[in-house]
Amino acid sequence: MTLGIDSDELAACVQCGLCLPHCPTFRVTGDESQSPRGRIALMRALENDGAPLTSEIAEALDGCVVCRGCETACPSGVHYGHLIERAREAMAKTHRTTPWWERVGLEVLTHPRLLRAGSAALAGAQRVGLLPRRLGVPTLPLRQAPLVATGEDVFLFTGCVMDAWQRDVHRDGQVVLATAGVGVCPTGDRVPCCGALHAHAGLTSRARDLARRAIAELPGDRPILVDSAGCGAALKDYGHLLGTPQAHTFSARVFDISEWVASRMDALPRPEPLDLRVAVQDPCHLRHVQRVHLSVRQVLAPFVREVVELDDDGLCCGAGGAYSVVQPALATRIRERKIASIERAQADMVASANPGCAMHLGAAGVPTVHPMTLVAEALVMRRSGVRFSSQAPVQRHFFPPAARNHPISIPPFSRTFQHVR
Repeated sequence: MTLGIDSDELAACVQCGLCLPHCPTFRVTGDESQSPRGRIALMRALENDGAPLTSEIAEALDGCVVCRGCETACPSGVHYGHLIERAREAMAKTHRTTPWWERVGLEVLTHPRLLRAGSAALAGAQRVGLLPRRLGVPTLPLRQAPLVATGEDVFLFTGCVMDAWQRDVHRDGQVVLATAGVGVCPTGDRVPCCGALHAHAGLTSRARDLARRAIAELPGDRPILVDSAGCGAALKDYGHLLGTPQAHTFSARVFDISEWVASRMDALPRPEPLDLRVAVQDPCHLRHVQRVHLSVRQVLAPFVREVVELDDDGLCCGAGGAYSVVQPALATRIRERKIASIERAQADMVASANPGCAMHLGAAGVPTVHPMTLVAEALVMRRSGVRFSSQAPVQRHFFPPAARNHPISIPPFSRTFQHVR
């Protein structure tokens, strides 16, 4: 079997092994075939030596979470993420059939009305206790108010799952941007999905279709802000995905929302910080792909009592887009390491700039929120005269049922924190 990968790209890996400590699947299995250099060796065997695609090789390539932590560690600058996605694309076309349920699920993401209908059905299932909490799905509303454009300064990329399940994060981002005097135009149904999950599954042709649609629907030179690290990484990679000057120009307009706000902190007031010790969990695609994770600390620091670092050097949490669904056993083992690091940090809550990470950690009971949520809450409370305290009885259970029953409403963007005056 051939993968269609350039031999020079495969040869760039010198098999030094410096990637091994940064690979979550190798860390939990100790299996060389579950490491970046092991997988590249298998790709070489397929591409250069004509080796057959066995079930063992397919399992090794499918087992990668595509966190790309190996790229940050690699002294040779190997673009591992591109290699593994190209290998999966070839496998999907020739020898491997993506499960029907995965294909159906990924296609639903590209149809906003169908996704919202399905989300409403899930919300109903939650109400009667039919949706297991271990799935990590946040409390879903039966209905959601649409996002409202506040100006034309920037686009806010809303995406698919993020918009259907965590639209409040978009509203929080709008609060922060509006406070800085920035007018926001949500992309909405015009760009239903970035295609990241399709690319990870080897459905690269569909990912390219979605990339072309995004570029066509968001013309001009306005910045495109993204509050989902995985989506932002995908949008910034359109230049590579499509290989056209237009795609490269589009990608240059894309910024993670924290990255963009960090360069404009002078436009934000300095309210009394939230009385919280917050641990930052870096989504892999913010740290290892976009490499702008430090902006989260810069944005958060003035608005919370303390920002603390985890001691695992940014190791993946195991979410990996749809990885926690298709590889639940490995994802759980990887998450256990992250939770141990979080427990050692002794924080009140965790800030994560990616919906998949937040849901994956939330499924294990870790109180996880988006950084923009914390900043927005501090800004809203400044206007309302309400103070937040981590000393409330529910301090380690963010958005707990008890707090949801007694929220303080601060329109238009209030969240259900436990407040004290």
